[in-house]
Amino acid sequence: MNLKKRLDIFDRLAAAIPEPTTELHYTSTFELLIAVVLSAQATDKGVNKATAKLFPVANTPGDILALGETGLKEYIKTIGLFNSKATHIITLCRQLLDKHAGEVPETREELEALAGVGRKTANVILNTAFGRHTIAVDTHIFRVANRTGIAPGKNVLEVERKLDKWVPKQHKKDAHHLLILHGRYTCIARKPRCESCVIEDLCEYEHKTGHHDDDTAKGATSRFIE
Repeated sequence: MNLKKRLDIFDRLAAAIPEPTTELHYTSTFELLIAVVLSAQATDKGVNKATAKLFPVANTPGDILALGETGLKEYIKTIGLFNSKATHIITLCRQLLDKHAGEVPETREELEALAGVGRKTANVILNTAFGRHTIAVDTHIFRVANRTGIAPGKNVLEVERKLDKWVPKQHKKDAHHLLILHGRYTCIARKPRCESCVIEDLCEYEHKTGHHDDDTAKGATSRFIE
C-alpha cells in the first residue's frame, strides 16, 4: 500500500468519524487512567457501568486508597480479572501519591513504571489525555491494520511502529481512535461490514481479492469467511 492510498483512507475515516475519541467515560486524567487499566480484556461498556458507581465515591488516588483493595473490588467485581486489577490499582494509587504528588505523569517511562500500566495503556493516556501522537494497538487496531493492509505486522509492536511511520502526519493525533472505532463498528472480527465501509474500495483485505488469510492477521481476526 502506498502513501497516497493511506492518506485517502485516513481522510475518509476522518470525514466519517468527525469526533474520534474514547468511549470510556471520565472527567479527569486520573479517571481515564483507572478506566483504561480496568478495560484490559473487558468492554468499554462494562467498564463504564462499573466506574459510574465507583467515581462518584472515589475518583482520586487518596479516595481509592481509602476504599482499600477489598472495598475497591466491590465496585469493579463485574469486570474481568477484577482481583488482579484491584491489586494493581491500589499500588498505582500509592505510587502516584508517593512519586507524583497524586498527579498522572506525562512521560511514557513514568507511566509504564506504574502498576498495571503497560505500553498500550501508556499510549492511550499519552494520546487521549495529553494529545501526543501515539497509537495504542489493541485487537481492533491490530485487525484493521493487517486486514486492510495499512500496516501489516505479526505482533502489536510491529504494527505500532509501522503505523507510527506510515500514518499521514495530519491524522497522527486521531489515528488511534479512528482505527479503533472503525474496527469496533465496521471492520468487525467475524464478518466485516464491507458493504457499508467508507474505505471498501481502498482496502486490501484478502478475501476481496480471492486469497486466503495470511498468518499475520490470524489470532486477532478469528475467521472471516463462514
